Amino acid sequence: MKHFRSLFVATAFLVTVPLFAAPDAFTVDPKHSAAEFKVRHLMSNVGGKFTDFAGSASLDKANPAASSVEFTIQTKSIDTATPDRDKDLRSANFFDVEKFPTITFKSTKITPTKTKDTYDVTGAFTLHGVTKEITLPVVFLGFGKDPWGNERAGFELNTIVNRKDYGMNWNKALDQGGYLLADDVKINVNLEMVKKKP
Repeated sequence: MKHFRSLFVATAFLVTVPLFAAPDAFTVDPKHSAAEFKVRHLMSNVGGKFTDFAGSASLDKANPAASSVEFTIQTKSIDTATPDRDKDLRSANFFDVEKFPTITFKSTKITPTKTKDTYDVTGAFTLHGVTKEITLPVVFLGFGKDPWGNERAGFELNTIVNRKDYGMNWNKALDQGGYLLADDVKINVNLEMVKKKP
């Protein structure tokens, strides 16, 4: 009887507390997401974006540190609203899109920080054929359902990448000193992800 009672309690516990619930699969909704950047050019910050990107995540609500994410950008989709500049950015001077068609990130570790809903997401970042381990500060914006009953999740990150760390070295010296372009590129990514249906 004692053994039966213990088995009953253990079974009830497992039913009420889904310790082994599988993480939920989400994909990026590109229509409600953005991958943007800014870089200093002379006296201004020139901005641009990538219009073709995709991503997926395995989100563990009970244990966010067990989640994972992958993200891919098509470099030829760069758009700064200036065709001549975009052509130059696609060339071997910068992204060299024919040789390096994608920018990718694949997480290897997710660590909660002391700030609520903020995580350090560490992973392999590949740009211009160079792969480095970086840590991105990601803010979780919450879960919610859209008017059609689809579950969604939101994330935002802001970081700075030194383009020369990835072999993007082109620049032009100025007569008065200094250079035409800054080395640091400010990156802002906003992602709205939707849960995959079974």
